[in-house]
Amino acid sequence: MVQRKVAGLIRRRLRQYPAVALVGPRQAGKTTLARSLRGTYFDLEQASDRLRLDLQWGSVQTSRSLIILDEAQTWPEVFPRLRGAIDADRARTGRFLILGSVSPSLMVQVSESLAGRLSLVELTPLLANELPRAPLIRVWCRGGYPEGGALRPGRFPQWQLDYLDLLAQRDLPAWGLPAKPQVTLRLLKMLAVAHAHPWNASQVGQSLGLSYHTVNSYLDFLVGAFLIRRLPPYHAHLGKRLVKSPKIYWRDTGLLHAVLNVVDEGDLLGKPWVGLSWEGFVIEQVLGALQQAGRQCEAFFLRTSDQHEIDLVLDFGRSVWAVEVKLTTAPDPQDLARLNRTADLIKADRRILVTQTTENIAHTGQVSCNLPWLLARTREW
Repeated sequence: MVQRKVAGLIRRRLRQYPAVALVGPRQAGKTTLARSLRGTYFDLEQASDRLRLDLQWGSVQTSRSLIILDEAQTWPEVFPRLRGAIDADRARTGRFLILGSVSPSLMVQVSESLAGRLSLVELTPLLANELPRAPLIRVWCRGGYPEGGALRPGRFPQWQLDYLDLLAQRDLPAWGLPAKPQVTLRLLKMLAVAHAHPWNASQVGQSLGLSYHTVNSYLDFLVGAFLIRRLPPYHAHLGKRLVKSPKIYWRDTGLLHAVLNVVDEGDLLGKPWVGLSWEGFVIEQVLGALQQAGRQCEAFFLRTSDQHEIDLVLDFGRSVWAVEVKLTTAPDPQDLARLNRTADLIKADRRILVTQTTENIAHTGQVSCNLPWLLARTREW
């Protein structure tokens, strides 16, 4: 079994809080990770487990074992019970681990019943730093879902297509998305084309015969289901006009590539949009590694009307990182010079150029490196 790097963060949070919610997309490995923590497990999608929990609730409240509640948002009745159990003994920590595959419905229950009693941790599909023996291009091409290519390469891309079809047909409607499955699948194809571009809801809505309000509401569901990242623009007083629309990224490049009919690594490298795919892959890997380390930051992009651009701006409160991504094995000094000029506008403390170089150079806040080198340092910087 792959050792998930976020496991250490979950253990730390369980020592600090009565409950921890582990959220993330379906099939990312939440159940496998939770079971490795050796607690008493209940799958609340199953009526038999709901009945078992109901009948055993008295002993569950007093148990010294970790109680794991999988797909908790499917049984809302459990949240008032959790609140009562926690409030009866607020000093006890590490009591409940709550798993959920869809952020909006779970977070409604958390905010109404468990605010202040729970810590939230996100589990991504497998990241490159969790698969050190796998070639980076394979992780990039096939994504991080354990069953979809990360551990079983032969299943790509059919597993991803089946996964998205099941989400459109069953899970997203069950979570409240009002779109017909055929509309959802068409929207996913349009979002694949829109990957790494500013979001234009009116244009997409026109193609689907929907209002931009409706398209934005559908996008909210896909963001909440951990399929899509909506990266907001960085707001600063620069004396320049800024792009104000968010950029859209698929969070797992394996899903993106399956929708765009990529069959293998060689096919990927021949696509005209391969640089945009690499950009999204690096952004998700960096943000995922920061989450593994429990490092809190806000993520943005920056683009001005006169073409000054930074792919990823990370605001840690006390420091700001400017990260630029380029698909090349031989970065030019001018690439870092351009990054520095734009980073000066926002007074970034660290400027990082991420490529596929084999030579990693770091000097006085300026870095030219490859992705594995950067991921190995997200905890210590």
